[in-house]
Amino acid sequence: MYGRKVKLRFLFVVIILITLILTTFLILNSLEENVVYFKSPSEIKSLTELDKNKIRVGGMVKKNSISINSDEVNFIITDFKNEINVIYSGAVPSLFAEGKGVVAEGFLKDRNFFSAIKILAKHDENYMPPEVKEALGEK
Repeated sequence: MYGRKVKLRFLFVVIILITLILTTFLILNSLEENVVYFKSPSEIKSLTELDKNKIRVGGMVKKNSISINSDEVNFIITDFKNEINVIYSGAVPSLFAEGKGVVAEGFLKDRNFFSAIKILAKHDENYMPPEVKEALGEK
């Protein structure tokens, strides 16, 4: 019915489609494993079940909440509606301070407790690195 050339072209097209589908599936699957979701303390309080995957919690560091022990830092992240206690072992960024924005990456222990493995301090849009400020002659 169909000639040999038509059958070979059809087979070639089918192989290309299967390869593209498989490649797309593998790429999307590997990306899904590396995705870190961002949540606020209010979103964490409203969760129906706790997720054991790595997440990021963002908000402001509550005033008078930073407690530094010899090997860990405890503080509270707030979105001015809800709060979550954070524990972190390691060096904190130089921009980390009370009343400043922060993003903590880690794992939820429960709705009130978060174990951070990385702290990212946020700065405002007016921030300028000291080297640039010095080059412009500003103080």
